[in-house]
Amino acid sequence: MIEVMDGRQSKDKFSSAKERMLRWDLKGRDITDSRVLAVMAEVPREEFVPQSHRSQAYSDGPLPIGMDQTISQPYIVALMTQELRVDPECDVLEIGTGSGYQTAVLGKLVKKVYTIERFSELADSAKAVLSKLGISNVEFYVGDGSSGWSASRLPPAGCFDRIIITAGVPKIPEPLTEQLADGGLIVAPVGGRSVQGLVVYEKKADELISRAICDVRFVRLIGKYGFEQ
Repeated sequence: MIEVMDGRQSKDKFSSAKERMLRWDLKGRDITDSRVLAVMAEVPREEFVPQSHRSQAYSDGPLPIGMDQTISQPYIVALMTQELRVDPECDVLEIGTGSGYQTAVLGKLVKKVYTIERFSELADSAKAVLSKLGISNVEFYVGDGSSGWSASRLPPAGCFDRIIITAGVPKIPEPLTEQLADGGLIVAPVGGRSVQGLVVYEKKADELISRAICDVRFVRLIGKYGFEQ
């Protein structure tokens, strides 16, 4: 009987914390896309957070997930998703699977997510959580995200409609520019090792047109076209 009560209280706690997140951290700021808000309300962030930090699952800040990586704060996940302007027909490339939380949010909004993670442990953990939640339109790859998706495994159209980079980069990796469809968007934190600017890029005739959003702080993308180790 005590275990049932504890489980119910825990669920109620997450429910109220999620409601506060939606009201103050998302709607209370500049998240206005109704589809993004609906998915943020639906996806259980606590499933992607280590047990030791679950009580903080809906606090508006990053949390450690192991391997010196973090799960981004809810506001940044919602903001990047909103700026990506996805639709149900989009094929999206995600660079940096991490916990899989951003992957899950995108998976609820688009046709398919192709996600690359450098650490197999994180990719396996994210895959397990997404499977548990019934999100099946995601293809995983372990490798160097800065080098893009394997050419032999590109989506049917040959390019991605949207690309999201969830780690800081000194500049947009050239392979990602090449794999973005004309008219497509990239959302990424671009800048130095400790602080970056969140930027939206639109590809027009092989040129990237940029629009700055805000300053952010992400872990670095390590790879051939990212930062050195």
